[in-house]
Amino acid sequence: MTRTTVIRNAAWIVAWDAKESRHIYIKGGDVVFADGAILQVGGRYTGEVHEELDGSDRMVMPGLINIHSHPTSEPLRKGVTDEIRSPGFYHSSLYEFLTIFENDPAGLAASLQVAMAELLQSGVTTVVDYSIPFESWLDVLAGCGIRACVAPMFRDARWFTNDGHKLQYEWDEEAGQKGFEAAQRIIDLAAQHPSGRLMGMVAPSQVDTCSADLLRDSYDFAEEKNLPWQTHAAQSVTEFHEIVRRHGKTPVQWMKEIGAVGEHAIIGHGIFLDHHPWVHWSTRDDLRILADSATTVAHCPTVFMRRGIALRTFGGYVREGINMGIGTDTYPHNFLEEMRNVATVARAVAETVDDLNTSDIFNAATVGGAKALRRDDIGKLTVGARADLVCVDLTAPSMMPVREPIRSLIYAATDRGVRDVFVDGTRVVKDGAVTTIDMPSALAELQAAQERSFTSISKRDWAGRTVDEMAPMVFETRSSLN
Repeated sequence: MTRTTVIRNAAWIVAWDAKESRHIYIKGGDVVFADGAILQVGGRYTGEVHEELDGSDRMVMPGLINIHSHPTSEPLRKGVTDEIRSPGFYHSSLYEFLTIFENDPAGLAASLQVAMAELLQSGVTTVVDYSIPFESWLDVLAGCGIRACVAPMFRDARWFTNDGHKLQYEWDEEAGQKGFEAAQRIIDLAAQHPSGRLMGMVAPSQVDTCSADLLRDSYDFAEEKNLPWQTHAAQSVTEFHEIVRRHGKTPVQWMKEIGAVGEHAIIGHGIFLDHHPWVHWSTRDDLRILADSATTVAHCPTVFMRRGIALRTFGGYVREGINMGIGTDTYPHNFLEEMRNVATVARAVAETVDDLNTSDIFNAATVGGAKALRRDDIGKLTVGARADLVCVDLTAPSMMPVREPIRSLIYAATDRGVRDVFVDGTRVVKDGAVTTIDMPSALAELQAAQERSFTSISKRDWAGRTVDEMAPMVFETRSSLN
């Protein structure tokens, strides 16, 4: 039986104008959905209604799309890697530290659930989960109630360092091929999942840990199956120099040479292109390669700004014609805060407020992400789109006074303004609380998993350090003042 829900007389609606291909505001009107799809946006609905919600003090907007996250690992590192130093690798934490903070099977589901709850509460209705596969992954993800694109990682080589400044690679291309084959099976299972909310992405892990054959073959597979494809590239100075050492080209130029850029491709981070001042490279071709090939960049400012690293700049990439999406590559998985950091970092680096507009950020978080995932039915409120939508409380203190609701949401309120979230027409956040996840249990398990991980860190660290030696407490800790 079809059940129709109407959000009656919404104060503000962020609607999609299909003729002009852009978001617009509608003041006062109904938003109607049934069977997981939007039936009407704006105006007065006079048909049969099974559930009616008062929208008179709400802004209704499309659900946000996160195209890059690592939810099974990043929540485990809270309080540890916020300001950890790694001078031998230009203060990227990738090589010296992220490889030694390991989650265990019992903590993986809890970490994922905590991240998904944070995303839902900050208005995300679709997420790319870029993870190492684990048992029950798809079922746990589907149980969170979110729409998810699973991106099972595979690679030919692993990183390691023996001295904190020289990066080494242990290659096993047979394992890389097996990982690719296993990823294909998981992608098929995601498409067949009974939730109807899962899809797949082809996800070779990093441009420097995959052979040319693996990158090219996996991209060809993505084209054949009409799937999105993503790899981490241009994410560190170390990686830039490693690719130049191997191939005499920037990572983006090498990817073009081997046939691994295009409309299916997403570059995770894409910071250290040939124009970035830290690499002192002689060409200025990378931005144009990405734009001409219709490759998307997944921008995740928070994790990099903590390390003093920044994309140069978001507005510059947009003006070049590059499709931009946004991700949460670290904790917290607060997507609205990530959107705010997009603006703050870009304007600080460009030294002008004029580098970008708030509409550029909102577009990246909605239709830009949808385009990257090869979807035309999410990221916008229009008839026929999926009923993925967010209700923002305009009476929340952080939203008042109300003059420009999207600006207030991003720059002032963030998740404090989110009241209700619907995914495929099902309410998964009600009155600010996630209805699909037992957060106290997930947080307790995550706490225990973090503590378990600390016991073996020194065995994996090249220098044998404890977590307290790597990441000292902010203040000296004593049992008393005496």
